[in-house]
Formats: sequence, structure tokens, C-alpha cells
Amino acid sequence: MPAIDSCCSLAALQQHLETWGRAGSIWVQDLLSKVYGNVFTVHFGPRRAVVLAGYETIKDALLNHAEEFGERAEIPIFRKMTEGNGCYTFILGIAFSHGELWKTMRRFTLSTLRDFGMGKRTLEIRILEEVNSLIKYFESYHGEWKPFDTKMILNNAVSNVICSILFGERFEYDDPVFLTLNEYVFKMPINSKTSLAPQLYNFYPSLGFLSGASKTVLQNVSELNAFLQKLFQEHKEEFNENNLTGFVDAFLMKQQQKPHTMFNNKSLMFSTLDLFAAGTETTSTTVRWGLLLMMKYPEIQRKIQEEMNHVVEPGKLPKLEDRKKMPYTEAVIHEIQRFANIVPMGVSRSTPTDVNFQGYVIPKGTEIIPLLTSALNDELHWKTPDRFNPSHFLDADGNFIRREAFIPFSIGRRACLGEGLAKMELFLFFTGLLRKFVFQPPPGVDKSDLDLTADVGFTLNPMPHLVCAVPCE
Repeated sequence: MPAIDSCCSLAALQQHLETWGRAGSIWVQDLLSKVYGNVFTVHFGPRRAVVLAGYETIKDALLNHAEEFGERAEIPIFRKMTEGNGCYTFILGIAFSHGELWKTMRRFTLSTLRDFGMGKRTLEIRILEEVNSLIKYFESYHGEWKPFDTKMILNNAVSNVICSILFGERFEYDDPVFLTLNEYVFKMPINSKTSLAPQLYNFYPSLGFLSGASKTVLQNVSELNAFLQKLFQEHKEEFNENNLTGFVDAFLMKQQQKPHTMFNNKSLMFSTLDLFAAGTETTSTTVRWGLLLMMKYPEIQRKIQEEMNHVVEPGKLPKLEDRKKMPYTEAVIHEIQRFANIVPMGVSRSTPTDVNFQGYVIPKGTEIIPLLTSALNDELHWKTPDRFNPSHFLDADGNFIRREAFIPFSIGRRACLGEGLAKMELFLFFTGLLRKFVFQPPPGVDKSDLDLTADVGFTLNPMPHLVCAVPCE
């Protein structure tokens, strides 16, 4: 199999993707795949991984060979986080667990999310409650007179939706418990701006003790564990099997029914963390990209608002039932996800057995990196992959069309289990805000000055920027 020398390691690959954003995506797709093909090896530290580039290759692996590419790669920092909390020799939770543990936890989580409203009107009501709280916060900045940064408040709003699912209640944005919880969650390796330290630990785990930053990450996880255990204990003391309020209560019920199984306190903690990590920063980051792009392309923002005016009753916010009558808005939301490309490398898979794939033998236990960015920017599937272009998702008559290569949530057995929730949130938050406000750059800033370069992190964030939320007339 073609191999990239260690001088072009995974660290360099990720730096191109994170630092250059869309330019990095094109660099990977056009240069690496043309030189090495769509299946090639990269080395990072003493370990190696096989990279899959291009939509057809990713689909072939994750759908047509779902079992062979169906395990999650072991990420050293997450194993260390588990061990550091006195757990087992395997990783707990949902996102990075394996085998029967993963199957059981995923099945339980999906069932519980559905029980508590995913895809239903009950959860829609919770999200709309949060949208209204967010609108009140935006109104406090008095339109164009006071530009503000949306990052923290959007994180809080989306986090509150997860809290309502987990704990059965939302928090006020200034609640000390809520602020402490979010502070810990956003220091996690998947969210942290200091994600270089976990990356270095992943490259050379045997040298991890040399990294003060890695120690800080593990200390944060330990403190978060203690904090969550206190919340869980409060739920245990108030537990009523006839009135389950959220995921935590459902888990506690399972503990009573099946004691001494994988439904234990440590598993509850890591499952909770997985839901926070997967369901908060990715969604809030996508909404932030959406608002930035609306400032950059005000003509697109106007078309969305005109469509809403024809579909939604005056004075009302859009509902999920309106989505099918708003094809242009749907196209824009999908194009935001494609263009923002916030998880360019996906989350690594692993081969549970030796695999014969496209003429190569991939050994058992090999880490597999599906380059989602290469699918979202694949020139075979997108007319203008390097441009923000909602017509990618519209036919000649202006009807919304689904695109096969649109896989921001990945595909196959390990696709994001929160995809349904994320789609609900993206539609309701984005349309709710555009129903009430016109988003503009701060005074003195021209739309041409707005920077669409991605900021470095595990996810691709917009560069720091301010917005003006001007109330609609």
C-alpha cells in the first residue's frame, strides 16, 4: 500500500486540514490522493493508520465492508482517561467502546433518546424553549449598537438541550452548576483548543508523563468525574421509577434491574460525557458557521427570510413540520454543514480482522481514518466544492434534493448516533434566529472582510468574530 513517510505524518495531515480549512481539504484530495491513490498509509509516532479518501472509497469501506471496518480505533488519551478514573482495561461509554459493551450501550442510548423525544414533538418543544431563551439573550445586545461573540451563548443553549435530555431539566444560563459543568465539558480533548497535548500523547503515549498539558487534561477529567458523580447521587436520592425524567434516570433504572453489569456508575459517567461531547460543540459550531455565512452572503439570508415569511405564521417561529415547505432553507443548512466541514477527519475506525480491500491487505487492528472532508469536497459529486453554494442541494425547479456524498455525520455502523437530534437542533436554532434577526457585521466591517478560514481544534471552528443581531422589521 502507498505510504506517506513519517515526515508527512498524521500531525501534518491534520494541520493542513485544521489550519487551511477548505484549502487543506483540496490539498489532501488533489495532491495526496493523486500521488498515493484513495487508500494510503500515514505514520504518526510509532503507529500507522490507513487513510480513505474520496466518497466512493469511504462508502465502499464503511457500508459495503461495514463489519470489517466496524470497530472504533483505540485512542490512547481516552484509554488513559478511563484508566485514570479507576476503570477497566477497556474504554467505557458509547463513542470509543468496543464489542458487546458498545452494542449494548448504543442500543440503550438510541432507545432512551427516542423515549425522551428524539424526532418527536416533545423534544421539539424543549428545543424551541431554548431558542426563545437564546432570542431574549440576543435582544439584550440592542441590534447594531452592540456587537457580540456568539460562541459561549450558543454553546450554553445547545448544552441546555443535552441537559434536558440527560437530567430532565434545563438550567438558567447563569446557574453556577450549569456554568461549572460547561467549563469542564469544554476542556475535554475533543473540544479543547489545547488539543495539541492530547495529540502528542496519542503519538507517543509512553512519554505522556512528560506533558504537563496532558496531566491537565486528565486532572480535568478527574474533577469532572467527581462533579458528575454528585449530580448522579442527587438523582439517585430523588429517583422515582414511575417518573423517569431523562437519560440518567433511565440508566439508574437499568442499574436496579441489572446490578453488577456494564450499567455501572463509571459507564454512566462516560456515556454522559459522550453525549455532551458529541451533541454540544459540533452543533453550536455549525450554527456559528451559519450565522457567519449569513453575514458574508446577505442575499442568501434574505431569501431564507422571504421563504419563512411565506410559510410561517406572522409572529411565530418555524417548526419541524415547516421544514418540508422550506426547500431553500433546507438547502442552505445542508450547505453550511458541507462547507463548514467541522470534523474533517472523522473519528478513527479499526479493523477487527485482516481485511482485503481494493487490492490491499489491511492487517487486523489497523487504525482507519475516513477523510470525511474528501467526500464533502469530492469534485465528482459537487459542482463547486470550494464555494458556499446552496444550489448543491436544489434541483432545477428549486426543490430540495439529498446528495449521496453528504456525510458530515459519517456512515455505517459507527455513524453519529446523535444525527437525528443534531438535525432537529440545527433547523430550529438557525431558522428561529433568522426569523427574529438580520445578522450583520459590526459597524466599520465590510462583508468582504469576514474571514472564512477555519480555526485550529479537533473541530474546525470559525475564527473569532463579532455579530450584530438586528431585529427584523
